[in-house]
Amino acid sequence: MLNVFRNLDWTVLLDLALSVIPVLVCITIHEVSHGLCALALGDDTAKREGRLSLNPFKHFDLVGFIMLVVVHFGWAKPVPVDMRRFKNPKLGMALTALAGPASNMILAAVALFLYGLLFGTLYSSTVGFYALYSLSITARISVSLGIFNLIPVPPLDGSKVLFSVMPQRWYYVLMRYEKYGSIVMIVLVLTGILSGPLSAAVKWVLGGFGVFWKLGAALAGLLGL
Repeated sequence: MLNVFRNLDWTVLLDLALSVIPVLVCITIHEVSHGLCALALGDDTAKREGRLSLNPFKHFDLVGFIMLVVVHFGWAKPVPVDMRRFKNPKLGMALTALAGPASNMILAAVALFLYGLLFGTLYSSTVGFYALYSLSITARISVSLGIFNLIPVPPLDGSKVLFSVMPQRWYYVLMRYEKYGSIVMIVLVLTGILSGPLSAAVKWVLGGFGVFWKLGAALAGLLGL
């Protein structure tokens, strides 16, 4: 029995454990951004239903959470939006949908900036190393969440953006099958059909975002950190 435990790949379990908090942070920022954008455009539905909350469990979807922790692609509980309250319903819906992925890109940029800024200070200690590792996971998951949600399949944000450029009657036909969208996404990711292209896209974006890590490191040098 002891040999079984010695032969376990604890790095995988550690990665899963350290992904929990970053996932909760990413989904919270994502969904609150949807709600704030909708509120700014005239729809207070999310506010009235308590979804403008930093409590991650207000936005928790079990299947989407597990997917994000395990394969770093997934979703949260969608924020309710009443597009009839927008002056321009299609444009309002598109902007509200894009607010989530956009916030994830900003969060990733901030996490990488902090990684570069704090690297010299934290790397030498065990606690500091894990703090840095958590920042890197946050950046990766945040970019993954943002890109994944741009896929134009209900209930993902990309389907709401698609709505803004397609006839309304077609959109309602598409939304009839929204409840099957999550199942389709799970199958496509777990079978590898989508995971390869998505991983390549995430890697490409993170490569470009390396500039924020460099900016943080440069500031650390100026501050003597």
